[in-house]
Amino acid sequence: MLSNSDLILVAGATGGVGQLVIGKLCQKNIPVRALTRSRNKAKQMFGDKVEIVVADLRYPSTLAKATKDVTHIICCTGTTAFPSNRWDFTNLFEPKNNPQAVDAEGVTNLVKAAPKDLKRFVFVSSCGVLRKDKFPFNILNSFGVLDAKLKGEAAIVASGLPYTIIRPARLIDGPYTSYDLNTLLKAKTDGKKAVVIGTGDTLEGETSRIDVAQVCVECLNYEVSAGKAFEMINSGSRPPTTDWEQLLAQID
Repeated sequence: MLSNSDLILVAGATGGVGQLVIGKLCQKNIPVRALTRSRNKAKQMFGDKVEIVVADLRYPSTLAKATKDVTHIICCTGTTAFPSNRWDFTNLFEPKNNPQAVDAEGVTNLVKAAPKDLKRFVFVSSCGVLRKDKFPFNILNSFGVLDAKLKGEAAIVASGLPYTIIRPARLIDGPYTSYDLNTLLKAKTDGKKAVVIGTGDTLEGETSRIDVAQVCVECLNYEVSAGKAFEMINSGSRPPTTDWEQLLAQID
């Protein structure tokens, strides 16, 4: 179980899922270290509630301070699936901010920098990583985002660290930080749809960022989720309370 003697590093702290993860950890009074490229942005979001460390997964030399003495890592990093300004084409001599640099090489760098006695490495991946050649995931993977996510997963599994890999479907609910149709439409679940978990990369649909953040935190409390990769979507009527332990126990 998580306690206030733990220290959780959240990578991608100012992203949509990362913000929510930090909020949920702070509600539980769990010490948090926010990994960010922009101290000012993180400071505006979190104030003095968390420790802020400036680092960049694309630069391994920046990660030693970020990972020092942490007990858990929750990696919510990511970039757009299709070319956008976020990919940063301005400097030919700097690593890009595309999926290969962030989700494959960046995650690999973070894994290598993780403490050897880490209790858990949680990675937010994506549905479709095992169905990259099938519609609609072949479209989503046009510029390699699913290839990169799968490489990140492989680096985590090969590391020998305790891990949990979460594969949400199309993300909905705010914060709306992506450049996609869900952001344009402000798609949301209103908390009315149940959380469905599966394995084998067979689920399709949409997933609330709120529930992704919740499971990132909840899985750290249950050993049954260690060494597992699973998909999650929102579907059907939501029960009055969600039994996360029971849900996670369903994972093969």
